[in-house]
Amino acid sequence: MLQKPRNRGRPNTQAERERDWARGAAEEAPSTSRGAGGSQEARGTSSQGGRRAEASPEVGPRSQQQLELKVAELVQFLLIKDQKKIPIKRTDIVKHVIGDYKDIFPDLLKLAAERLEYVFGYKLVELEPKSNTYILINTLEPVEEDAEVRGDQGTPTTGLLMIVLGLIFMKGNTIKETEVWDFLRRLGVYPTKKHLVFGDPKKLITEEFVRQRYLEYRRIPHTDPVDYEFQWGPRTNLETSKMKVLKFVAKVHNQDPKDWPAQYCEALADEEARARPETGGPTPSS
Repeated sequence: MLQKPRNRGRPNTQAERERDWARGAAEEAPSTSRGAGGSQEARGTSSQGGRRAEASPEVGPRSQQQLELKVAELVQFLLIKDQKKIPIKRTDIVKHVIGDYKDIFPDLLKLAAERLEYVFGYKLVELEPKSNTYILINTLEPVEEDAEVRGDQGTPTTGLLMIVLGLIFMKGNTIKETEVWDFLRRLGVYPTKKHLVFGDPKKLITEEFVRQRYLEYRRIPHTDPVDYEFQWGPRTNLETSKMKVLKFVAKVHNQDPKDWPAQYCEALADEEARARPETGGPTPSS
């Protein structure tokens, strides 16, 4: 059955908080009040789906990996069907993707909908109440003050950028490229596979975001095999802040930014530094 969302309480140690973020949205659906349902509803349907699975002896237990693969398959199916801009029928979803997972279909749909929204910038919407047909709306609504970093609201790549920025900040402002791809693979984004939304993900992250100065990309010396690392670029520091990115991370995990005290204190210090007037500028001529 689906893994239950983690306890809403605060993680016990800094290491546990970093591990929680590294697990990310791939292991639990991000909380959202939009799209196909929120966290409380997802928890309710998750337990109901689990009871239905237990009540059906012909349905064996599914591993977390099996469930993640099914969610990734559902996301890909919805993205492909949306290319024709024709409403997607529930019967087609069940027939071509869900199969033997019908007992937890609502859970899978919610997880897929939330991943579509947070990663790809698409909202899954039922066309009419009880119509059992769906469409994808291309929209990236700002997460509180995140309008600056999102820029063009019609660009779904900004969702991916926010995830990478969050990973960098939560890992101490520097992260190895291998760690980034380990995380993104769990979201169905691979460095060697063309993606329906992002095209070439490796080129997008290591070249486009770097060229746009959102990211710094450096080789780590004395590594075998060769590895690289990411840091925030100067444009990120101008267009957003550590506090805004931390709020994005907290929203994804349905937690409070203060649940990560080290990052919260760092973000507060960054906010205070930004608020101080600049000194040392040129003095006016007399």
